[in-house]
Amino acid sequence: MDGIAFILIVGAVIVFISLFFAVFPVGLWISAFAANVRVNIFTLVGMRLRRVVPSRVVNPLIKATKAGINVSINKLEAHYLAGGNVDRVVNALIAAQRANIPLEFERAAAIDLAGRNVLEAVQMSVNPRVIETPVIAAIAKDGIELRAKARVTVRANIDRLVGGAGEQTIIARVGEGVVTTVGSSIDHKQVLENPDAISKTVLSKGLDAGTAFEILSIDIADIDVGRNIGAQLQTDQAEADKRIAQAKAEERRAMAVAKEQEMKAMVQEMRAKVVEAEAEVPKAMAAALREGKLGVLDYYNMQNVIADTQMRDSISKIGKQDGPSIEKKQP
Repeated sequence: MDGIAFILIVGAVIVFISLFFAVFPVGLWISAFAANVRVNIFTLVGMRLRRVVPSRVVNPLIKATKAGINVSINKLEAHYLAGGNVDRVVNALIAAQRANIPLEFERAAAIDLAGRNVLEAVQMSVNPRVIETPVIAAIAKDGIELRAKARVTVRANIDRLVGGAGEQTIIARVGEGVVTTVGSSIDHKQVLENPDAISKTVLSKGLDAGTAFEILSIDIADIDVGRNIGAQLQTDQAEADKRIAQAKAEERRAMAVAKEQEMKAMVQEMRAKVVEAEAEVPKAMAAALREGKLGVLDYYNMQNVIADTQMRDSISKIGKQDGPSIEKKQP
């Protein structure tokens, strides 16, 4: 019985010690105390109860204290509870202090909660970044396309990081400035001879207004001659005019064909009427003979006149056919 009781007592002690160290982060408290950071052990226990990982707050506090930055543990814990990155904010404060950049904890925390990397912003303030734009196509007034690529050197503006536009806005504005500058050039050769004129013109427009960056310089890295857009547009216009003219000619031809068909139909209709009228002539003559309005001698005289007319018509046709050949035979 004594052995079993001893085992139970040892087990209870082990469980108690495990629970104690699980609730009371003694190791972290000792580390803070050794770093001359005064943290109450019950404050660490309260963090555990508030579902805060004590090491995520205490370790950055130790780092800030060693760097000479005065920040309270309550502010760090509040920033952690708000979903911020405490360690990154403290690193940014240390980097800003070393670079003589005025940066307070509240502003750094606001930048971090806004979704921006405050440490990267501080580093960019010290070491400017070069943003390379994609190929920008612009057309001069003479119709020649120029394809340029620019490098923009920017420095982070910490005061405008919250609410300021990002890199995409800078790239879009630089592209717009290049297109405007090249488009206002009379000749593309002027742009090729002085590409720095593009940089000066674009830089003078104040493209960094309302952004989280400060533009230091804009350099044209590469510029190439593209297509002759003016000539291509003229060719397309000529082709379009040609198609329009062909369509109008086809329309006129169709109208002429329709008119010709209409005239043929009218001629056929007139011929039909003439044939119909000629068919009525014998009937009328027969009726006139029966009624005594036309005598036999009159009928024969009319037949003679008709025969004579037909003979004259035949002779005139023969004369038209033989006339040119006879003229050719004469010396």
